Amino acid sequence: MNNTLDHFKNSKFSKYVKENQKYAPILFFVGGFTFDSLTLGRIDRLYDLSILCVHMTLLTATLYFYNIVDNSNWKDSLLERYKTYIPLAIQFFFGALSSAYVIYYSRSVSLSKTFSFFIILVVLLVANEFMKKRMANKYLLFSIYFFVSFTFFSFIIPVFISKVNTLVFIFSGFVSLGLTLYLIHFIFKKSESLKTEIKLKKMFGIIVVIYLTINSFYFFKLIPPVPLALQEGIVAHDVIRKNSDYVVTYQTDSWYVFWREHRSKYIYRPGENIYVFTSIFAPTDIDKLIYHRWKWYNDATEEWEIIEDIGYDITGGRDMGYRGYTYKGNVKQGDWRVEVITEEELILGVIDFEIIVNDELEPVGLVEKKF
Repeated sequence: MNNTLDHFKNSKFSKYVKENQKYAPILFFVGGFTFDSLTLGRIDRLYDLSILCVHMTLLTATLYFYNIVDNSNWKDSLLERYKTYIPLAIQFFFGALSSAYVIYYSRSVSLSKTFSFFIILVVLLVANEFMKKRMANKYLLFSIYFFVSFTFFSFIIPVFISKVNTLVFIFSGFVSLGLTLYLIHFIFKKSESLKTEIKLKKMFGIIVVIYLTINSFYFFKLIPPVPLALQEGIVAHDVIRKNSDYVVTYQTDSWYVFWREHRSKYIYRPGENIYVFTSIFAPTDIDKLIYHRWKWYNDATEEWEIIEDIGYDITGGRDMGYRGYTYKGNVKQGDWRVEVITEEELILGVIDFEIIVNDELEPVGLVEKKF
């Protein structure tokens, strides 16, 4: 057994890690990110749920081992021999879980909705640089763990109970908070080194502050309604239901308009209807009331005015999302936007467009597409 261990410790992989200690943590973080990017698809698949649960379980286990490995009773044990790799495993699982969240949110066509999660990813990457020296900052380490845990439960619990609402979000947060505080207290009692590195009350205080901050973001509507996602959002000239398909007629932009977030121009003739078509992903068995909030920008007051909220129910399970549309007639010229929101007024996405009222102009570049 010892010969096997010594062989592994002297292997090419071991030598590579030792020679690249400066870059190994970030490489393992990116490795976890890449792994999930190539394998995950949708949050309600058994494979995805299994992978996320395994990642979260192993992250918790490696975090525990990392903090007890220096105890005297682990000297010369298998765990002590391979303690060099434990921080790398933590980095891998941080990267894997972070990538999963970005993958699920990047389903949305609204950059404004997913942008906050890319910011969080960047923060995790920067924090990774602070932790790479054997993750000496345990306050930072447990704080990131709690954030990852909070996000994990906010995804998983709605899928398991087939409900998405404010109470479910609060419950998910309580579960994450309770388990994280218990884990920290449990490790603190077991770890000789952790007792000299952190003050338990200070650590608990930091976790509670993060918990309250995330909840305040939610109630200020700065966090999207996980795990729902807006997949398509189109301002259209016509929407027709044909059998099981929706045929959407809309105006395409010029070839050089390649960015996702821009304000489309809509040529409107008086007497016509203007449609907004959306496709919203929801996990299987989740039913939800969704609204299209039509807004018009008043140049005189320089404010967005709510014209009308038009709602419809969606049912989860379809890979390409639940399709639906709303429409309006007798609209004013100017800048418009349609916010796709839940009944709690959490924003799934925003569709911006400019209406040009002119009965002499013909819309150009009209195409029909089946959804």
